[in-house]
Amino acid sequence: MKVFADKLEDALAKSLPPVVIVAGDEPLQHMEACDAVRRTAREAGIEEREVLHVEANFPWGRLLESAASLSLFASRKLIELRLNGKPGQEGAKALKEYAEGMSGSDNILLIASAKLDYREQKSAWFKALDKAGLFVPVWPVDASRLHFWLRDRASRHGLTLDLDAARLLGERTEGNLLAADQELQKLALLLPPGARISPQQVAGGVEDSARYDVFTLLDACLKGERARVSRILGGLRGEGVEPPIVLWALTRELRLLLSIHQHLDQGQSLEHACKAQKPPIFDKRRSAYQQAIQRLPMKRLHKLLLFAQRLDLTIKGAGTIPLWDGLHDLALTLAGGRGLLAELPSSYRVGG
Repeated sequence: MKVFADKLEDALAKSLPPVVIVAGDEPLQHMEACDAVRRTAREAGIEEREVLHVEANFPWGRLLESAASLSLFASRKLIELRLNGKPGQEGAKALKEYAEGMSGSDNILLIASAKLDYREQKSAWFKALDKAGLFVPVWPVDASRLHFWLRDRASRHGLTLDLDAARLLGERTEGNLLAADQELQKLALLLPPGARISPQQVAGGVEDSARYDVFTLLDACLKGERARVSRILGGLRGEGVEPPIVLWALTRELRLLLSIHQHLDQGQSLEHACKAQKPPIFDKRRSAYQQAIQRLPMKRLHKLLLFAQRLDLTIKGAGTIPLWDGLHDLALTLAGGRGLLAELPSSYRVGG
């Protein structure tokens, strides 16, 4: 059964299931979800814990041996399986076998994993374990909700965070919840309990520890968040991300939007158009693509793609467009703005 990270403690308070799968790439929520399972296990009297690190050539028989072995000191134990990557054929077989043979066992299996894609979630091993326990997918907090998350998080540290202060803290730590929580902990040590945090205090006391990647940039482009697009591009440039990586991501998104347009022009629904992509676009991101499709007609997308090709020639030494200015122009126009179009030579402009 699927339970999101913010509801996990409520679910565990009702009962401790024999299996909990925590999967995702957001470190803070992943760590806290696993800690909640360990804490609940201790409260249930389970003191013994065995940790199995799954790496290359891991002997999967160890999982079944651990489940079958009896302890001299306890009748139950927590088996923590730290899964790095996909389990492979042997691992899938062992996990399915564990699920089928655990009916007489009082052990708890905690699987800590990176994000599991939809193929893994449809596999026999995952379905067998999910049926018996809880699946906790750990998602990054969406930028549009980050300030609310930070406000609620501040209350856990005995602080009151104004929404404007939360927005500023979100800008300075975007995508890095661990850094945001550390800043809140620091403020809690410096200020009296119940203190109200203003934007000025955040500006004066919080280091800029935002973490950006090209996928964060694409998300901002699709949603039309132009100020955020400029900020992310500046962050990527400052972090030394190579221009070809940024261009690859933007070009891929342009082709994806053109493909969706073509499906829509054939009379298909947005849902079918998104599902037809490889990989499919699922519900969580579909609204962002809908916004972009409504904002960007095919004519403009084709012009953007031509401009991307000119940027590619510049990267290869056969063009003269200012590279980072051109990438900014491309991303900002994709987000619905006009970027630096007025400052570029007329032969390079992409508006329309």
